[in-house]
Amino acid sequence: MRLSAALALTAAAVALSACEQPKIVAPMDRGVCYYVVPQEDGTARFHVVARDQQSLEYCAARLEEMRVRFLRQGGNRREVTGAYQGRFIWVSPRGVSVSEGWEGVRYFSLARTGDGRLAIPGAIQRDMDAAQAPAG
Repeated sequence: MRLSAALALTAAAVALSACEQPKIVAPMDRGVCYYVVPQEDGTARFHVVARDQQSLEYCAARLEEMRVRFLRQGGNRREVTGAYQGRFIWVSPRGVSVSEGWEGVRYFSLARTGDGRLAIPGAIQRDMDAAQAPAG
């Protein structure tokens, strides 16, 4: 009897932990770009960077501006995390990655060109292919 009760309790705890809501959820505010600052208690603070942003790419550009400004002022933070309409954005020297959740899989969204600008990865490949195509 005790063993079955212990097993039932364990199963219930596992089921509840699977349904546990994440501590950090990106705001859904339309057109608002946020800078995300993780806190020691596992939560995060969201600071408005820009309003009326047309898309996630515009928000990524605002976060990139902020990242570069921090570095020019002597900061050492190479990666900046932001949020836009329920998604998280990571901007780094490599480019921009996007995720549906704080701990979710990051998808590469924008890559750096040779001169440091951000561009859609497919566009970069097409430019390289065009440069290598034989004339004529």
